Amino acid sequence: MLSSQMMDKAGFRTQWEHYMQCDGSPDPAVPQEINTFMSLWQENKNEDIEFVIEKGNQVLNLIEKLCFLLLDTPPNELMEKVIIQYQESILELQSLLHQKYNEATENLLKKASTYADSDSGNMEVVIKDKNITFCIWGNLKKNPRYSTKEKSGFDLPKTVATSDVAVRILHTHYDHISPLQHIPKLHLKVQAPESKPELTVLYDMKEEKEGEQKGGEDSNFVIEKESDGRKDLTHSPKVAPLQVATDEKEEEIIGENVVDLHQFTPVGGVYLIDALKLPPQAKQIKNWTMVELLDAGLETYPYPPESEETEDATYPCIGVTLRLLDSVIFFEEPVVARWDSADKQWRTDCISDIKYKMKEKQISFDMNAFYTITLIQDAHLNMPYQSWELRPNGTDELLFTVVTAFAEVQMQIKGNQCMLSSIIVDGSEQLSHLTGKWTSPIDLTVALKKAGVNIFPSDYSYKYVCVNTKTPLAEVTTYQQMALVASAFAFSWSKWNLASGQDQVVFKVNRTHQNWSLYMFNGQRAQRLKISETSEAFSEELAENTEFHSTLYHLIKDFASEEAIEKVKKTSCLFIDATYQLLMATRVLTYS
Repeated sequence: MLSSQMMDKAGFRTQWEHYMQCDGSPDPAVPQEINTFMSLWQENKNEDIEFVIEKGNQVLNLIEKLCFLLLDTPPNELMEKVIIQYQESILELQSLLHQKYNEATENLLKKASTYADSDSGNMEVVIKDKNITFCIWGNLKKNPRYSTKEKSGFDLPKTVATSDVAVRILHTHYDHISPLQHIPKLHLKVQAPESKPELTVLYDMKEEKEGEQKGGEDSNFVIEKESDGRKDLTHSPKVAPLQVATDEKEEEIIGENVVDLHQFTPVGGVYLIDALKLPPQAKQIKNWTMVELLDAGLETYPYPPESEETEDATYPCIGVTLRLLDSVIFFEEPVVARWDSADKQWRTDCISDIKYKMKEKQISFDMNAFYTITLIQDAHLNMPYQSWELRPNGTDELLFTVVTAFAEVQMQIKGNQCMLSSIIVDGSEQLSHLTGKWTSPIDLTVALKKAGVNIFPSDYSYKYVCVNTKTPLAEVTTYQQMALVASAFAFSWSKWNLASGQDQVVFKVNRTHQNWSLYMFNGQRAQRLKISETSEAFSEELAENTEFHSTLYHLIKDFASEEAIEKVKKTSCLFIDATYQLLMATRVLTYS
């Protein structure tokens, strides 16, 4: 909904905010700055784990900025080389951060004896931060009778419990293992007739400017004069089929035990569970401290052992107990998956005896080797929605409610920002760490997805959800015009939207706290219906004393008060765009 000039101003504002931070961090969009930052940190060695965690938070912030640029910038303004540059920077930052955690782990293990627990005599270190939980256990005493399950969350086979081994569980609250998110290149297109330019609406919540109006306008919506001299917000597009972004290659066939990341999503981060060789420990001889130095660096401990003689042998499983994050919601018992580094995919095999304690937020299971683990949840549990509502709260302010089978999500929009007001699950509020924080629509969608609350359909969601298909002309144009008048009028779900066909959408409108009325719109013609929500059958018959209009705005204006119309006229374009973005992100007209 924003014009190109507004988007340029938004981009400039982002650069200005980065400049005003004055924290010495590089601009991740500038290759020279980000490369210098990575090179300098790579040269620094012997850093302790606390420093790496602190520096890692800065790296995560840089990655978030790059991801935001990829999601926020209109695709027509993102050149292919820029996408590649941003994604390469993200991957390099992720790799560097993992390398630094390995280096810090190695430095920690060299001093394992200084972290010996007074009870067990073994090394036990637990460090918690807002983005990671770092746990490491070093087998200094080699006592097979000592159980590590209660304190450290794992149960080792005796052959491992008597070896020079350390076990690290690095729980990153983020996911740097799964492939990077697909950047959509195709858009929802609504084609205009030859006499007017093409109206293009991007699926990722942005508009694409295809050309200037012949009359000099720079927006896809055109202010024109009607015969009575009033200004009118009009356009005359024609229907084009809904296009979903897909790869040119044939769709990949998902093998058995392989997680389809279009249908499922990792929730709660990633647990990197590694067995490591314990390096030689320092020895105190008189006034000297002596330690054997090895050039191998951090070495993994192979389990099961890698040899031809043991190929067909069976080895005891490793028992693991994981604590779930309080900052995420699992609506059902999640699937435990392991990362297959060879094929770059999540798999569910080689994991057995899964036991859930969801009230205690614990999951225990056995695995036949040391793996990187994540918890998988169906990405479409909250789709289709049961109902939705837009209700104005004041000037440039509204409350957007989406009710699903598991949760009631309330989001507030004010100006160009939005925030999570509440998430109610089983009668109680959840995710208090996210509520009450103003942010951009894109940041809010990312935060809710990360927390396990996905009410934002992707390019592939139509394959896994029963969709109430609507043409882009009807659906997208309705979102635009709802956003235009949302500061003064309430909108809500109607059951008759299922019966109206693909070319038309039906929804309820509430004018100045009156009773709800049913409206139908196909992108070119708006009308008020005679039927109500409780009618026995669907009918397109016009309500009495009403007439057809070319836009929803003019239809509503016939029955609106002067105060409501004045409020619409004074509505900020930034508020309209923020509302439109959330409507396009949730797609309530097709996923309800």
